Amino acid sequence: MARVERADAIPWRPKAGEIPTSPGVYRFSDAQGRVLYVGKAKNLRQRLANYFQPLRSLHERTRAMVLRASGVEWTIVGTDIESLQLEYTWIKEFDPPFNVKFRDDKTYPFLALTMADEAPRVIVTRNRRIPGARYFGPYPKIWAVRETVDLMVKAFPIRTCSDSSYKRAMQTGRPCFPGQIGRCGGPCSMTVSIEEHRAVVEQFAHFMASHDQSAVAALRRSMVRAAEEQRYEEAGRLRDRIQALENVLEKSAVVLRDGVDTDLFAIEHDELAAAVQQFVVRGGRIRGTRSWVVDKELDVPVGELVDSVLESAYESEPPPREILVPELPEDSSAMETWLAARRPRGGQVSLRTAQRGEKAALMQTATLNAKQALMLYKTRRTADYVARTQALTDIQDALGLPDAPLRIECYDVSHLGGTNIVASMVVFEDGLPRKNQYRKFSIAEYADDTAALYQVLMRRLARLDEETEAGVDEEGARKRFAYRPSLLIVDGGQPQVEAAARALRDSGAADIPVVGIAKRLEEIWMPDDAFPVILPRNSEALFLVQRIRDEAHRFAITFQRQKRKGDIQTVLAEVPGLGPSRITALLKHFGSVARLRAASPEQIAEVKGVGPATAAAIAARLGSSPTPAADPQTEP
Repeated sequence: MARVERADAIPWRPKAGEIPTSPGVYRFSDAQGRVLYVGKAKNLRQRLANYFQPLRSLHERTRAMVLRASGVEWTIVGTDIESLQLEYTWIKEFDPPFNVKFRDDKTYPFLALTMADEAPRVIVTRNRRIPGARYFGPYPKIWAVRETVDLMVKAFPIRTCSDSSYKRAMQTGRPCFPGQIGRCGGPCSMTVSIEEHRAVVEQFAHFMASHDQSAVAALRRSMVRAAEEQRYEEAGRLRDRIQALENVLEKSAVVLRDGVDTDLFAIEHDELAAAVQQFVVRGGRIRGTRSWVVDKELDVPVGELVDSVLESAYESEPPPREILVPELPEDSSAMETWLAARRPRGGQVSLRTAQRGEKAALMQTATLNAKQALMLYKTRRTADYVARTQALTDIQDALGLPDAPLRIECYDVSHLGGTNIVASMVVFEDGLPRKNQYRKFSIAEYADDTAALYQVLMRRLARLDEETEAGVDEEGARKRFAYRPSLLIVDGGQPQVEAAARALRDSGAADIPVVGIAKRLEEIWMPDDAFPVILPRNSEALFLVQRIRDEAHRFAITFQRQKRKGDIQTVLAEVPGLGPSRITALLKHFGSVARLRAASPEQIAEVKGVGPATAAAIAARLGSSPTPAADPQTEP
């Protein structure tokens, strides 16, 4: 182990010759000895060199971590799996503030079998530390697991009573109360022995682990045999158990036809946070879901996020044989070895990405859930009154404003290769969106993004005069478009901010503050400032500014897509014999304008109602019309 002390000058950098090229684990510490960040590398020298580049080229949060650190330590290991294990141990031991943090949005209920008991029972619990217990789940809702227990106990009558009730029943010879009403099938009900009960518990566990249809088939054969032997009461009980199992199977949607056991993880992330959605698939059926929110202190790629997600997910439970992830980590083979070691009976674990077919479709569904979770996470933070108040106060302090910006307007320019140029204006008052005050702008002449932004702001700021001249309607209500903003935000860096400031000066509204938010590092730029304002990472202020910027971007893209759709419909309407219904059928058939433009006359003629002559005319017309660039969206 070695330690390199911080140099007098910043950035400080250890001598390259002192750092080995071996695989290992490193950790940055501050002057008080607190570990700030733990990472692993196949080549320590190459990885650590990334942290000691010129400060201006580092990601903002990486720069903050390096500036806070007073030293770096590393430990050489023999293999990738050893580095993975040591990194995991250090993260658990030191809880470094710059490593990703998992915020589980809820504690999930599980179905548990207390296998260590003399007569195991089934319970619903959120406690994952019951000695010897087998867990099934997690379940997204408490009612879902209780409903599963009710159905499964009908199919496999096992103990449900408490330990005290079981002990009292076994001592007195009187069945427990659940046993008296037919809700407990354990030895305390005086109907089965401990050995017979444990055999039923094993059947219960096997079915919950695999959801194998063979259990239903075996019960059906037993029912038929009992009926043939005229044991009708037993046949009736078996019939009820079959119905209960079929109800359990029906409530679990089949998503993979090959009936595999797999866990699927989808990740949606931005500069500051990531949402993780886990689907637990057993026997081809979704048996549970789970979601996390990950706070990203450093700008880490998806592969490193996958490493952290898997370490968190399988910290206290065994993994299945197959795990689907959005992107394989750099050390995927080492991670597979680490996961395999956590399986109680051994066996290989395979990390894969879903490329096509049913698994890819399931990954797409999970990704949609992750997107929704990330959006909900940010929305909840900005919807809270205390958080909004804190965010506006922090923005006021960071930008040096005289008052909190109660009305914020944000602008974004969107275009497709220089065509269909549009801009959006969104309004947030008291930290909440005011969608009835949003505005859309069409831009006829386009030189570049800054010129388009200047034009839009000049058009909007010209309406400020209405505040004094015609700022009220006939009933005395003030026209909302005449409201004076407390703060203008533009999507972009210094060039966009300078264009906005010029528009404010030229329109006589130079007293309105303006800033820009640059997406790469999420820094805030002010006019004439050489360095950006850095809002604290994961602060309420930065979350609010991000949400406002993202809303302006969404609104601009929506309008731009409407413009593109209108343009292609106008072009197609010029083709003789092509009416609105056929135009709609064409766009629906091909799914996008780009695919329609690339289609041959023969492919176009496959659309219902379009003949060969019309198809040839469509291809000729689209071939002569301007073709936009392939890039679907150019951001300012």
